[in-house]
Amino acid sequence: MIKVGVTGKNGFIGQHVCNHLRLSTHEFELIDFERAYFDDRERLDIFVQTCDVIIHLAGINRHEDSKVLHDTNICLTEKLLGACVSVNAKPKIIFSSSLQQKEENPYGKSKKTSSDLISNWSLDNTASASVLIIPNVFGPFGKPHYNSVISTFCYELVRGVQPTIQVDKEVNFIYVDELVEIILDQVRNATLSDVLEVSHTHKSTVSAILKKLQEFKKTYFLNGNIPNLTSTFELNLFNTFRSFINHKNYFPVALTAHEDNRGAFVEIVRLGTGGQVSFSTTHPGIVRGNHFHKRKIERFTVIKGKALIQLRKYNEEEVLEFYLDGANPAYVDMPVWYTHNIKNIGDEILYTIFWINEAYNADSPDTYFETV
Repeated sequence: MIKVGVTGKNGFIGQHVCNHLRLSTHEFELIDFERAYFDDRERLDIFVQTCDVIIHLAGINRHEDSKVLHDTNICLTEKLLGACVSVNAKPKIIFSSSLQQKEENPYGKSKKTSSDLISNWSLDNTASASVLIIPNVFGPFGKPHYNSVISTFCYELVRGVQPTIQVDKEVNFIYVDELVEIILDQVRNATLSDVLEVSHTHKSTVSAILKKLQEFKKTYFLNGNIPNLTSTFELNLFNTFRSFINHKNYFPVALTAHEDNRGAFVEIVRLGTGGQVSFSTTHPGIVRGNHFHKRKIERFTVIKGKALIQLRKYNEEEVLEFYLDGANPAYVDMPVWYTHNIKNIGDEILYTIFWINEAYNADSPDTYFETV
């Protein structure tokens, strides 16, 4: 069992790293860290002594005072290393740097100085360290106007704001789950000292990204249709877009019933992509689900009976509840990283149709059991 601590656990990348660590309790033990530890030497000393590996993500990306940005990032690194030296602790330190460390701006300089400090500490103390030079990262739950232009565009589009492009250029991107896998590989690797320039997984102009996100808004957000997703990048971009929707106000989405003397016809989903369609019957009082997905797109549609669908973001407490009745057909889509279930709250059998964008694969189920 590898004991892993994460500074900056509440940041965009930090949240995802911690979530993946929590999913791998057979391999990793997540050691708690709070920002206040940087100003509490006793607790910081205990932290560095406890960890086998420290993933150092704490820092600030933007600040109105460039000196504060520069000095804060370096100061946090110095405090972490100072604690290691004072108690002779030698955890492996994995540091998230940036492509900007090659540039002459306050943020880039702070990353370069911190990288050098960690590398020198590693050599002086015969300790392991990895400096990861990371391209632009995007993914669900990023902070708009802070983490990524993609986060900003998604946030604005679902709120009816027309995004603007400051500079249209080609940008290298990596999806946050892809980055996390690289970080976890470094956790497992005992190499003494290494500088790794993380390869991007997609390259695109800012305008092309915005155009694709605008298509998602029209196709999915406004019309409820699943877009044609032709690559892993587009799937990741779509799941990022979906994460910025206010699920509480957006779902359930009512469906239109076309009725005549024969009965009713209801269209459930129009697909630009493939997948699997299933249906279930659920007896009164029974609950199905209680799991979440990291990549899959899933739609629950109640066609007969009464149901309660519940969603809860992984590692958070708020539970979203949606009441559906087959007399008024509607659907709820399952966001990534939200554990979900469906309960029959009526007196008759509940009939539900499920669509998911990929057929079930036992070797890669992307299904993580977690009670809502």
